[in-house]
Amino acid sequence: MDHPSGRALQQFRNEVGIRFQLYNSLFTSLPFHRIEKTGILLSLLSNNCEEGYKRKSSPSAIIQEFFDKHTTYAKPDERNDLLFRFVQYIERQVVLFDALEDAAFKNVNDLNGVGSLKHLESEVLQGNKQDELAAKLNDFAIRLVLTAHPTQFYPGPVLGIINDLSKALAENNTSLVNTYLMQLGKTPFFKKKKPTPYDEAVSLIWYLENVFYPAAGRIITVLKSQFPDAMHNSNPVIRMGFWPGGDRDGNPFVTSETTLQVANALRGGIIKCYYMDVRKLRRRLTFEGVDVLLQELENKLYNNLFIPGFKTNLDTKEILSTLHGIREIIVHQHNGLFLHMVNNLINKIGVFGLHFASLDIRQDSSVHGKVLENLAGTANGLPVDYISLSDSEKINLLAAVKGQADEGKIQDPLLKDTLQTIRTIKDIQQYNGADGCNRYIISQCNSALNAMEVYGLFLLAGWKKEEMNVDIVPLFETIDDLKQAAAVMNTLYTHPVYREHLKRRGNQQTIMLGFSDGTKDGGYLMANWSIYKAKEELTRISRENGMDVIFFDGRGGPPSRGGGKTHKFYASMGHNIANKEIQLTIQGQTVSSNFGTIDAAQFNIEQLLNAGISNDLFSNRDITLSEREETLIQELAQEGFNAYKSLRDHPYLADYLLQVSPLRFYSETNIGSRPAKRGAASGLSLKDLRAIPFAGSWSQLKQNVTGYFGVGAALQVMEKRGKLLQLQKLYHQSLFFRTLLDNCEMAMMKSFFPLTAFLAQHKQFGDLWQMIHDEYELTKQYLFKITGNNELMADYPVEQASIQMRERIVLPLVTIQQYALTRIRELEEQGAPAQVKETYEKLAMRCSFGIINAGRNSA
Repeated sequence: MDHPSGRALQQFRNEVGIRFQLYNSLFTSLPFHRIEKTGILLSLLSNNCEEGYKRKSSPSAIIQEFFDKHTTYAKPDERNDLLFRFVQYIERQVVLFDALEDAAFKNVNDLNGVGSLKHLESEVLQGNKQDELAAKLNDFAIRLVLTAHPTQFYPGPVLGIINDLSKALAENNTSLVNTYLMQLGKTPFFKKKKPTPYDEAVSLIWYLENVFYPAAGRIITVLKSQFPDAMHNSNPVIRMGFWPGGDRDGNPFVTSETTLQVANALRGGIIKCYYMDVRKLRRRLTFEGVDVLLQELENKLYNNLFIPGFKTNLDTKEILSTLHGIREIIVHQHNGLFLHMVNNLINKIGVFGLHFASLDIRQDSSVHGKVLENLAGTANGLPVDYISLSDSEKINLLAAVKGQADEGKIQDPLLKDTLQTIRTIKDIQQYNGADGCNRYIISQCNSALNAMEVYGLFLLAGWKKEEMNVDIVPLFETIDDLKQAAAVMNTLYTHPVYREHLKRRGNQQTIMLGFSDGTKDGGYLMANWSIYKAKEELTRISRENGMDVIFFDGRGGPPSRGGGKTHKFYASMGHNIANKEIQLTIQGQTVSSNFGTIDAAQFNIEQLLNAGISNDLFSNRDITLSEREETLIQELAQEGFNAYKSLRDHPYLADYLLQVSPLRFYSETNIGSRPAKRGAASGLSLKDLRAIPFAGSWSQLKQNVTGYFGVGAALQVMEKRGKLLQLQKLYHQSLFFRTLLDNCEMAMMKSFFPLTAFLAQHKQFGDLWQMIHDEYELTKQYLFKITGNNELMADYPVEQASIQMRERIVLPLVTIQQYALTRIRELEEQGAPAQVKETYEKLAMRCSFGIINAGRNSA
């Protein structure tokens, strides 16, 4: 083990591991309902679990043995009451662990090490690359888009406690830690009702205000002080995006009214941040000539925040001109005193404007088709026989459509609202600025027609061609869609009207690529490789057409959904893939785990900036895959797909997830506003199932199938073909391939098969369980052959230790969940009435929160 990682591991053990044991003992002395007993009994259950799984006991047997051996509880009600208290207790242990990791972040991670801006600075100066950097920063940016997928289980008050708790832990303030732990004990974790999309937006705005706002300010200030000539005022370098309230794909609760409401909340949030900063400035800038200007600015911000009707009286130009005026006075009359504070605020305004984050609109392509079918034959240029026209005839019609649609002809409220939303974008731009809402994402985009349908709808909603300052963003997700993507884009690029639209948008086309559905559809290797190949093809076709393509990656938390070591993926893209901007979604849980504190956010944003900039600046590190290497990965991915297909198409797979995992309770967990299934049909097929519950269910089963299945089988086939040595070489030479397999190890590290080993004997599911377990073992065996290591994640000792500690905390929880699911199956087989099952269903559902929160990027 190299020296720095050894030191980091020691820091981690001291600051997180040992302190967790210490503060955990505080829990047992908290003055709550029988809590001492709960804490002591829980440690006995933990031991029982560890010993029981070594003896190959089932979760039911472990729980039964625990009650018989350590308690006098005989009645089911008493036993279940204790299990519910265990769940609450473990949830709070997870919060303590989160807070300890947050507090230790800057000591465990080297904030100025490889991948940081400090590191970039020394490389640029060493290589005399200042001019290249200035050219790159002319238009390079990263865009982090916050999405509210239902993987973040902490309600707002708990987020606040975690934040305060980690501060108190960092300061070693034991009495304050004790107080916060008491507060935590009394604060409910469970949401009684499903959150609305607006609630989701509010909880993410908390991160914008408390984390991204200060972190972005710090980063831009550092960049401007290190490279004053390289930064351009027209390019903010960091942009924030936002999906809650804008993403209506499969979420009937998002309406145009919601979108407007969220846009208002974003505007209010950023004005509040500016207002607080101006107040801080007033405490320092008490000099003549400056105080009056600041007072006026504070009043304007105050009026915009608190007085209705003041909304239109503010724009960023006005705020900036006041601040630039103050800057001049400070520089010329007051020796530049507190100048850094003024500069910091100016930098933040450059990033956040009055919009805070750009609200993306997203809808499924099938909805747009239905709206147009409903409008056919009304007085707006769409003929009665519109539906029977060919794709190319429809495209030409939509490109030239005139007149406004009369939505009175539409009965369906969803279709009506689709047109209303397109009109709402104009209102948002008026108040929040053009960046407030300027992208329309089309999910399930299968053809050029799907993109032109949206173009036509904008015209029908009253937008004029020359004022359409909105990007139409196709989203390609399934393996087949990814293969067709380049052909679809070529049709659009060569259509004169769409090309004209792109010209007005600066000859830039944003394309979104989704990782989640690809993995569900094609397995881990094929999904990742298909996206890599699609990016190469789309870059080629865009360059041929004189367009700059920008890729927007729909990455989830876990490796199976494009997460894991994300910045390493960006650092590994070769010159065949456009690198004008890095855009990615930061979903639910990943927000709190990677961007939960200012230090963590700054660190992770710097890593992404560094990855994107270094790729172009240091071309001597050519990481572009050669044709031979591409053929090798293609062959591997194809074999992985063949193996995954046998699982995906297994007749019992859907039943297995419904019966054995908590899948069927996903929509009852009240954590997200979206249903767990697309559409409302009953019965379950894999296609209906959203990718998030799919990945999340596997993670709670501790099987994480989507992160590795097919990898072992593929490597075994390659060995038989005599190609293992080539793959070993590729692992050590290609950052892309190495990151792919390292992420696979992370998914495996979070698996624990003894939990479900009892299913090997199950009459219906035994074969399926065995098939998954065999593939896990095979993958582990072959990964060790490729990497040369003899344990998973050996090259990431700190993360390895973190996962081990988290999995230990959560072991009783997954055991309780499996016990509850087994009881439900038994009661269903006995035909027991619904109310008897209800307690166990609640128990299984409640366990989900803690398990997913502890996983940090498990869904």
